[in-house]
Amino acid sequence: MKLFSESLQSELDRQLELIPVERTITVHYYEEAIKILIAGLEKLKTYCLKYKFKDRNEEIEFFRNIKPQFAAKLIYYNEIYTIETSKPYGSKKTVRKYYTTEISKLKSFFDENQEFYRYYRTNNRCLDATYFIRGKYDIKLTLDSFYFQADQRFSTSHDYKLAKILANDLIKSYIESEITKLEHNHDQLQPANLPSKKQKWTGSKVELIEIIYALHTEGVFNNGKSGLKEVVSYFESAFDIDLGQFHRVFLEIRNRKTEKTKFINTLKNKLITRMDEADEN
Repeated sequence: MKLFSESLQSELDRQLELIPVERTITVHYYEEAIKILIAGLEKLKTYCLKYKFKDRNEEIEFFRNIKPQFAAKLIYYNEIYTIETSKPYGSKKTVRKYYTTEISKLKSFFDENQEFYRYYRTNNRCLDATYFIRGKYDIKLTLDSFYFQADQRFSTSHDYKLAKILANDLIKSYIESEITKLEHNHDQLQPANLPSKKQKWTGSKVELIEIIYALHTEGVFNNGKSGLKEVVSYFESAFDIDLGQFHRVFLEIRNRKTEKTKFINTLKNKLITRMDEADEN
C-alpha cells in the first residue's frame, strides 16, 4: 500500500506541474487540478477496496497518514476555486474584507474541532483505533455529517476531518499570501544586468522552491533583509517560471514523511561525487 500510494502521489504531482499556468488565468489551473486529483483519489479508493491490510496498524497508517494527504489536496484546490470564483469586484478594501471573512471561516472550523486539532498536532495515538479504523465510530466524538454519506469501505470517522485540517493550513497560507499581494503589489525585486542568454529552470518547481526556502532561511540575499516574496519573484523573472502558490508547496514539503530536504540532499550527494571524481583525475 505504501509503495502504491507514494507512486500515485508522485504521478499526481507530476501531472499538476504539467498544467499550463498563465498568471492571469488561475481559475483554469484549479479546474484542471481538481480533475486530476479526483481521478487520483478514485485510483486510491479502487486499490484500497481490493487491498487487504496486514493488520490494524497498517489500516490506521493508511487512514491517518496516507489518504488524508490525497484528500487534503483535493479539498484545497476545490476551496480555492470556490474562493476565487466568488471573489467580489471592487477596491482593495472590499477584496481584503472578503479574504478576511474566509479566514474567519477557517477559525470557526478550528474552534469547533479544537480537541481533535490538539490530538493530531501533539501526535497523540491513544484513540487511533476509534478515529482511523473503518466501522469504528463514537457518535459522541463530534462526527462530520459527511461521514454518514461517504462510502464507509473507504472512510473512517475522522480521516476526512484530518484532511480538512491539512487543507485548511494550505488555504490559510494561500489567503494570507493574497492579502500580502494586495498590500504590496508593487514590491518586487527585478533582476538587473542578467546575461543575454536566458537560463531556463528545467528541474521541477518543487525542487526550485525547496532551494529558494533554504537560501532565504540562510539569509544570503541582501544580508537577510529581502522578503521571501521578493526572492521568489526574482527567481521567477530570472528563470521565466511561475512558481504559483509557493507557500502551499512549502507546506507539502514540510509534511513529507521521509526526506524533507530531498532535492538538497541529492545536490549534496552529487556534488560530493563530483569532487571525488575530480580528485581521482
